[in-house]
Order: sequence, then structure tokens, then C-alpha cells
Amino acid sequence: MIFGELSMPYLPELPGRGVGADMIGRSASLLVELPVEVQPSGWRFTDRPGRDLKRARDHLSRDLDALEEVAQGYTGPLKIQVCGPWTLAGAVELRHGDKTLADPGAVRDMVESLAEGVAAHVAEVRKRVPGAEIVLQLDEPGLPGVLAGTVRTASGFGRLSAVEPMPAAERLKTVLRAAGPARGDENGSGPFTIVHCCAPEVPFEVLRTAGVRGISIDAALLRRRDEDHIGEAIEAGTAFLLGVVPGRDARLPDIGVVARPATELWRRLGFAPARLAQQVVLTPACGLAGASPAYARAALVACAKAARVLREDPGE
Repeated sequence: MIFGELSMPYLPELPGRGVGADMIGRSASLLVELPVEVQPSGWRFTDRPGRDLKRARDHLSRDLDALEEVAQGYTGPLKIQVCGPWTLAGAVELRHGDKTLADPGAVRDMVESLAEGVAAHVAEVRKRVPGAEIVLQLDEPGLPGVLAGTVRTASGFGRLSAVEPMPAAERLKTVLRAAGPARGDENGSGPFTIVHCCAPEVPFEVLRTAGVRGISIDAALLRRRDEDHIGEAIEAGTAFLLGVVPGRDARLPDIGVVARPATELWRRLGFAPARLAQQVVLTPACGLAGASPAYARAALVACAKAARVLREDPGE
């Protein structure tokens, strides 16, 4: 379905399969020399690899096998997504039970490990789909909470200290750069990098400082005061992936209504209509893991059709 309907296909995450298929477990399985396991409170670092880590890696390996089979001969953009370092640090616990986010040294070690794992993952996808132009997305729904100091401690009774914007951007940059240089740099082999944040208070300045080339957001959560930041990012050439249809089963509107959040934002910002299709991608608001297969297909088709309207007749 993904390779048949979309101009930018992607490697799906299917968390309904259970332990290790979830966003946190799947990304934690990429960590190098930092094994994890599942405890009643969630994922936690452990001394040695066990069955939970093996299950997570098996899920990903089977998915890559399926991708390689379906994508034979494919050329063009291919998106892969990994949980970002700050959301991961706010979810995975240290061996003694506190969140990784509580220990700056542990965060540094985890970021370096994740960067190495992401680099290996990108290389594996390239090997299996040689014609792919990799689009690397870091999922960071927890980033606003990290910056605001609202992430709860492991006990749930306290809150962890806020992280300053500059260190937050530097850690993001470490993971983004690990996948290779940006296209147009020395060898032109690096992926197009995106950060997805489907939460209020998207930290646009932090993302720009980190050097992301695209920002993925839920259009329904945008506020007018965000538009100055969005306009500056668009002027700088940043692409926007706008979530314009619900991620769970709902009645889908007409194609023109699907595209409306993008066209109205563009008019308010005063950019030329012809530029809209060059810098905006229409997507579901936040994944489709909670949707039925029928709705997931319908939502992707609706986004694809609305995107064609933007490309063929941006003025309308």
C-alpha cells in the first residue's frame, strides 16, 4: 500500500505487534553497547542483551526484509523514522530506576550510542534499497516537555529539571549528523533530516539550531504566534510536513478541506502559491498506529490526492 499510493514511501512502524515493535523499544534496539529490557515501568537499561532486545531486533529485521522485497528497483525518497534522543531519554530508565534524562552523563552516552546505531541503520537501508534517497525522521513528541521541565520522574511524584535550548539542539544535531553529511556537502550521500513533534509548543528555534531540513507538525495544534517562526524557517528553505488528517478513525473531509490548513497558512504568511508544493508535504497528524487498516489507507490516499492538487493548481 505504501509503495503504491505515496510519492514518499516509508518503512512502517507497527507497534500493535507487541513488545519491541513500539517506538521506544524499536529505537532502543538500535543503541550500540547499551542493551535494554522491559520492566513493569517500561524500558530500562540492563547489563546484557536478553529476549526483549532480541524480539525488538527481530521485528526490525523482518521489516527490513519486507522492505527489500517490496522496494526492488525503487528509486526516489524513502523515509525511515527513529525515536529522537530527548524523547528516548525521557522514556528509558537507568539500571537503578530513574529516567535517563535525570543524568546528563547518561544522556550523553545514550546520544552517542544512538547516533552510532542510526548511522548503521541508515547504511543498512541503503544497502537493501540502493536507489533510495533516505529521509531520516526523528520522532520527538517529548521534546517540548524536556525543555519545559514537565517530564515526570520514574516515581511519578516529581518533575525532572528542564534542559536548556542550546544543549538540546546540540544533542539533536549529534544524531542527525551521524547519518552522514547533508546532500550537497562533500559526497552528497547524507539523508534529508526531519524532526517530528506532534505536541503543542513546538520548539522551532531549537530545531533550526539543530540544523533540521524539515519539521513535521500537527497543523491543528499551530497557534498564530508560531507563524513568525514558521515563516522564518520557510524563508531559510526548511520543509514542513503538515499533519492535516486525524491519525485515528474519523470521517475524512473532501480533498479541498484536507489541503486547507496548508493553503490558509501559506496565504497568511504571504508566500507565492507556486512555492507551496515545493516546501510542504501533507501527512496524517501523528502516525496511524491507532487506526484501522481501512482508515489508514483512506487517510494516506486523501493526503496524496490533496498534495497533487497543491502541486497542479496551487493558486486554488
